[in-house]
Amino acid sequence: IAVKVDKTDDSYAIHASFNVAANQDQTWDVLTDFGQMAQILSNVDDSKIVDRKGNVFNVVQKSHGNAGPLRVSFNSTRRIELAPKSEIRSQFVSGDSLKSSLFTTRLMAQGSSTQVVVQGTFIPTWLASSVINVETVVTQTRRQYAELRDEILRRKNGQARPACLVTKTCP
Repeated sequence: IAVKVDKTDDSYAIHASFNVAANQDQTWDVLTDFGQMAQILSNVDDSKIVDRKGNVFNVVQKSHGNAGPLRVSFNSTRRIELAPKSEIRSQFVSGDSLKSSLFTTRLMAQGSSTQVVVQGTFIPTWLASSVINVETVVTQTRRQYAELRDEILRRKNGQARPACLVTKTCP
């Protein structure tokens, strides 16, 4: 999983990409499964879709991050717009850890595999910026997309999720 993060003033720009040995439909099904995201990602505690109007809806999530020995909780609402099977656009609406966030995720078929390319920027709040740096953003981004890729492959192969993901105790 390739991840590049650039910081300018208080803004972070992220470019991430990975390939997964699954078709575009299988990949899309996981990346857009916002109602089950708490069972897929270790840092998401709750996720639900609200205010759906076709391919546009809001996702309300509770998540957490670790800052040394501290566990910090975050709440957010994002507006999601889908261009089915090819693009997911996500824009920050409200929350307690970000001032703004705008991301685009693109899926491209590569034979029997799919390439996923993510580009976006975010600006953390003052409090969140005290525990965020380029290294933590790179690490967290890589972990998130590794967990999504793992879920795509688990579903493709009919495997169960690891118990630590279900109980939120993964290292």
